[in-house]
Amino acid sequence: MDPIVILILVAAVVVVFLVASTVRIVPQARRYNIERFGRYRRTMQPGLNLVVPVADRINSKLDVREQVYSSEPKPVITEDNLVVNIDTVLYYQITDPRSAAYEVADYLHAIDQLTVTTLRNVIGSMDLEGTLTSREEINARLRAVLDDATGKWGIRVNRVEIKAIDPPHTIKEAMEKQMRAERDKRAAILHAEGERQAKILTAEGTKQKDILEAQGTQQAMILRADGEAKAVELVFQAVHHNNADPKVLAYKYLETLPHLASSDNNTFWVIPGELTEAVRTVTSAFGDQSAADPAPSAQPEEAADKALGTSGEDRAPKRGAASTVSLDTARATAEAEKQAAAAVSDAKAEAEAAKSAQTPRRGPTGD
Repeated sequence: MDPIVILILVAAVVVVFLVASTVRIVPQARRYNIERFGRYRRTMQPGLNLVVPVADRINSKLDVREQVYSSEPKPVITEDNLVVNIDTVLYYQITDPRSAAYEVADYLHAIDQLTVTTLRNVIGSMDLEGTLTSREEINARLRAVLDDATGKWGIRVNRVEIKAIDPPHTIKEAMEKQMRAERDKRAAILHAEGERQAKILTAEGTKQKDILEAQGTQQAMILRADGEAKAVELVFQAVHHNNADPKVLAYKYLETLPHLASSDNNTFWVIPGELTEAVRTVTSAFGDQSAADPAPSAQPEEAADKALGTSGEDRAPKRGAASTVSLDTARATAEAEKQAAAAVSDAKAEAEAAKSAQTPRRGPTGD
């Protein structure tokens, strides 16, 4: 082969290599740090970039997007001497590629160690309950410390979150018992409150019921009394307006006598003192017919004697006066006396029966 051709081919290969070494394409959200003869020269931006072959080289390729770093659980001692394992999640972003490459050797390891030390300082001043209930405070204090320390490294810490806090197993069991006791306490309180409200409502309902029943009874008694008063008033007006005959009044008086002992609960009864006067009223009511029938019969007089409990000897002085009473008057008087005697005998029988039923029987006694 001709040496000239070989020389041309070698020159072409060298040119292609030089061109390939000169052109660099940087992707979006990436930053390349360029060193020239071992010294930092510049940071290439996304797009097409040219470098000096052999003299320039890429030292580091960095991603400037927001990154997520999850650390391993780290043991931390609380103020009450309990060891808890805390797992954190870190959100950061590279803002200065030069500082991130030259100010710290391994920024992820540095951030992890700084997070652990900050956690121990923060949680060391809290007890277990405060640690479990103060996550927002811990996150804020961690972020403030990390952001201040990583600022000179060209890194901005956007957010720090505590992913998990794992207390010892015995503490977990104690916490579960405590929470179970709290739930039982709340359940008992709610149950007692429910029973209390139920009893209060029941008592109020009973009270309202008694009040309404009393009001209803009161209204019924008032209406019944008004009705009886109006009935009495109407009867009274009817008697006075119609000028009732004494015969009618005497008959109504005798008619009410059998009802004196009609109740089952009556153990005694009272005969009105005006019974003799009632008989006399009947006699005087029918006295206008005395002229027609001058002689009364002996049988009504005997019935009247039996009813009034008088003997013939006691009645003997009055026979002369009674002979002036008519036969109709004597019959009416005898009928009235019979009714009165029947009512009295019935009432006596009922009273004796009730008394004998209430009196216990005595056993036989020897002489």
